[in-house]
Amino acid sequence: MSEILKEILKNIPEGKISDASFEGANIVLYTKNKEFFLDDKGMIREIVNQIKKRIELRPDPTICMDLEKAEKKIKEIVGKEAGVDNIIFDPQRSIVILEVEKPGSAIGKDGENLRRIKSETLWVPTIKRTPPIRSQLIENIRSVLYNNSDYRRKFLHKTGERIYNGWLRGKKEEWVRITCLGGARQVGRSSILLQTPESRVLVDCGIDVASNDHPYPHLEAPEFDIQELDAVIVSHSHIDHSGLIPYLFKYGYRGPIYCTLPTRDVMALLQLDMIKIQRDEGKEPIYTSDDVKEMVKHTITLNYDEVTDITPDVRITLYNAGHILGSAMVHMHIGNGLHNFLYTGDIKYAKTNLLSPAVTNFPRLETLMIESTYGAKESVMPDSRTQDTVLGDLITDTIKRGGKVLMPVLGSGRAQEIIVLIERMIREGKMDSVPLFIDGMVWDITAIHTAYPEFLNNTVRQQIFHKDNNPFLAENIKRVGSAKERKELIEETGPCIILATSGMLVGGPSVQYLRELGDNPKNSLVFTCYQGEGSLGRRIQQGIKEISFKNGQSNEIMELKMEVQKIEITGHSDRRELMNFVARCNPRPKKVIVNHGESSRCLDLSRSIHKINRIETIAPRNLETIRLR
Repeated sequence: MSEILKEILKNIPEGKISDASFEGANIVLYTKNKEFFLDDKGMIREIVNQIKKRIELRPDPTICMDLEKAEKKIKEIVGKEAGVDNIIFDPQRSIVILEVEKPGSAIGKDGENLRRIKSETLWVPTIKRTPPIRSQLIENIRSVLYNNSDYRRKFLHKTGERIYNGWLRGKKEEWVRITCLGGARQVGRSSILLQTPESRVLVDCGIDVASNDHPYPHLEAPEFDIQELDAVIVSHSHIDHSGLIPYLFKYGYRGPIYCTLPTRDVMALLQLDMIKIQRDEGKEPIYTSDDVKEMVKHTITLNYDEVTDITPDVRITLYNAGHILGSAMVHMHIGNGLHNFLYTGDIKYAKTNLLSPAVTNFPRLETLMIESTYGAKESVMPDSRTQDTVLGDLITDTIKRGGKVLMPVLGSGRAQEIIVLIERMIREGKMDSVPLFIDGMVWDITAIHTAYPEFLNNTVRQQIFHKDNNPFLAENIKRVGSAKERKELIEETGPCIILATSGMLVGGPSVQYLRELGDNPKNSLVFTCYQGEGSLGRRIQQGIKEISFKNGQSNEIMELKMEVQKIEITGHSDRRELMNFVARCNPRPKKVIVNHGESSRCLDLSRSIHKINRIETIAPRNLETIRLR
């Protein structure tokens, strides 16, 4: 048994604890003593105050009420008015999850119902609001976790042993360095490797979907050894940050993946979709759905502001990045205060239709690594009201002339921003009600948004809590669920708006819509997100008018006649917001590393940060290693 567990048990009377184990960095104590579980006389709290680690006391699974009886008793306690939709038991951990329509009613006055469930069934209850839109993916992920609950418990305990069992590599030097494996002076395949004398931590591992030559990070770099990898952290779910994670499991990685709950769910969906797209294109997928399932089994989810150890000398905290649902900046406290490093991932330092802005206050900070997608001097966006007006006018003009508006979108983030924006403009009378068709993964990811309203800004959260005001359930929204429905939309439906993936016109239904609608000047193509170098979307923005599509063994050429516009509804900070973010970081960083931007934008932002803030800056290339300490 780990030394820390022995130390904890010394402070608890003999016979009270039946088992002690780790759940990652958390410590869980199980007891067969009902009275001790219901009232430990403040003993556990005292130990927590002494060792400064999270400890949870649970009933031993052997004393929990039988599942069938427990379900009946729980329904009786919470009552019909709570609207119990689902009761999910996790027998290995003595936890029961209640999905209900009215959480307040289920919890009861001052938590009375929760106390009754604990005392009368000896299950530890967790209350969750029933999502307004059912997500099959979330149900599948839960199924994977519960069907592998015994494995999960062993895996989490093994992860905790690695954290608490001290230094394995035995090196006593003090140094910290990062190596850019991807995403340096480019947008796509983001990945950095953090190394300390004790730890090897990978932050993001993405794919550049717009590149045929170099789509993957440099995992062949001498610094990277999958056998030595201790942990992986994923900032957010976009493919350019999470797309290659299952590949690690294909080649034997079995350590933890740290991210937020929405990131886990959305990245699994995007990865499964990528497998499907590769197969549809006649390519052999680089990994399988089994590898995605393996990733889910090894994921440890964290809330914003939750502090957790991930190795003996690295402690992380995830902060809201404001980019997409569940996106996080990763703060790393290294070597017991030796160095504090913040990796922003992709950030938005402004409130959007969906999210609150990225935070700027941190406990300590020496080095900041910041994105620069829109880091050039000229990359300043018009204010959101102006953009809303332009979009409204463009849609209105297209509808009046009898056309369709095609908006290629990223499945996660931009699509939901547009849905909320259009719903608001219709509600405020700034736009006539127009049929809005959703195709590709957009619907599934929208369902995930409704499952995690706590990650959205206050306005949308309150709308979701009131079904009649939920922007994702507006009457004009229609889902395209099959090839037949897609064909009917193209050939038979009148003027409308179509949101379809992918956002860069690299695979997915958006390409099929472009192929069918592109030669009609009544229609409009509206780009709303960044277009990667080499993507079809970027080439159209650059002015190409003839597009080649495969038709069996041959190619057919389409002349692009539809109106092409670009509206920046972006989850990235523009130049002004990036500079403001650096200026308002508290504490002020001593060094800034600029990445995730085309080369000229990285260099431009780096020079400006240095000039204005008098901070050491660097814009590294891929495969460069930077010593932080």
